[in-house]
Amino acid sequence: MKMAGKNKIDIVSDIVCPWCIVAYKRLEKAIEDLGLQEQIEIEWHAFELNPMMPAEGQNLQEHLSQKYGTTLAQGKQSREQLKQLGAEVDFKFDFFDEMRMPNTKNAHILLDYALPFGKQTEFNLRLVTAHFSEQKDLSDPQILAQELKALGLNAEEGLERINNTEARKLIDTKEAHWKEMGIRAVPTIIFNQKTALTGAQSIDVYKKLLAEP
Repeated sequence: MKMAGKNKIDIVSDIVCPWCIVAYKRLEKAIEDLGLQEQIEIEWHAFELNPMMPAEGQNLQEHLSQKYGTTLAQGKQSREQLKQLGAEVDFKFDFFDEMRMPNTKNAHILLDYALPFGKQTEFNLRLVTAHFSEQKDLSDPQILAQELKALGLNAEEGLERINNTEARKLIDTKEAHWKEMGIRAVPTIIFNQKTALTGAQSIDVYKKLLAEP
């Protein structure tokens, strides 16, 4: 099956958004089921959910309580739901008491760095897995460096980039573009610059859109 002229998928997301990885894994399954792997080009775009987050991050439950008024019981219920949804798409959510919500600007700068090497999606998945499945703190530049090295990317060059004023401004400019386009929530997945879906849709919804002429 072919995509009938649709070959570009833009994903506006944040690394620490659990629904973003659920949405991507469902989209990935839809693409695989339709045999479209070779016809799809995916590009990830930054959307910081917490742009004012301190560099050292914040305890996750504390953050959820302050931002959304989430109680301990509600947080636990939400995490259990995400664990189940993750398992359905072969992704492990490993939440723990001391889990932190990191500032993700540096990670997004590095995702932009990985793009021309053809490793952006792979690097995104590494960062998401590090955060949600491996209890790693993405606020730590050395953790980011390790993940770059794991994909054969130049960690030293990458770390220099996160301290580069122009690189930081570029991410701000790119984020502003999507907000100006009206995007207010993630994940937002845009098909061939025409159709946008927000939230984690079902595999069947993605299949239907991918198969449209």
